[in-house]
Amino acid sequence: MSVMVKTKRSKIHGRGLFADQPIRKGTLIGHLETKPVEKDGAYVLWLSETEAVRVLNQFRFINHSSRPNVAYYDDLTVVALKDIKEGDELVHNYNS
Repeated sequence: MSVMVKTKRSKIHGRGLFADQPIRKGTLIGHLETKPVEKDGAYVLWLSETEAVRVLNQFRFINHSSRPNVAYYDDLTVVALKDIKEGDELVHNYNS
């Protein structure tokens, strides 16, 4: 669990993940905890056309935006793409 973030109501969709302190560009925010799944559903992240995982920890609440401030990397880490202010929602572009 990352102490840099907290879950709360999101204007984008349901619940979201928000910076609980300023986060600098390039900061490793945490790691996705996952389990393999075979079907799509809530909190499922497709790693390829045939491989999917369900995100189990707080990072499942990162919502989509075409202007992301975090990214998921192949090693399932979450990293800040730019400086994030305290209170800002963490968002990832699921299309890229």
